[in-house]
Amino acid sequence: MAIASVGTTEGAPQVAGLLLGVGLAGWGLGIWRLVQAFRTREQCFDIHERGFTHRVAGTATVIPWEDVARVGTTNGDDRPLADARGMGSTCEIRLHSGRRIRVDTFTEDIQELAAVVHRAVHLGQFPQGRGASNRRRSR
Repeated sequence: MAIASVGTTEGAPQVAGLLLGVGLAGWGLGIWRLVQAFRTREQCFDIHERGFTHRVAGTATVIPWEDVARVGTTNGDDRPLADARGMGSTCEIRLHSGRRIRVDTFTEDIQELAAVVHRAVHLGQFPQGRGASNRRRSR
């Protein structure tokens, strides 16, 4: 605003309004992402033969394969730093109860997670074995 008003005050209110609008929009986006981060902090998925465990913010929910209605993925946006902002590829797991579990790019290998859930729910190909290879954790 100081640069815009050097030598003249013409246009300064418009520049001030623009800067204020951009600042408020950025603040709103930051608050939205902060709320999203708290809602999904420490999110991870443990895949089992009979279903999966969804852990988020210290709470664990066991979800049998029969409770999953469908699973879908999107490639998200191609803009630079989309994955760093958690807005790249996403996965949504819908349950018969209507609940949705959204998985963003902060979770490791979401494409593989979606494929495992899809195979178990729609093709009846349940994962076998145990171990760390069946665990997906957010960064």
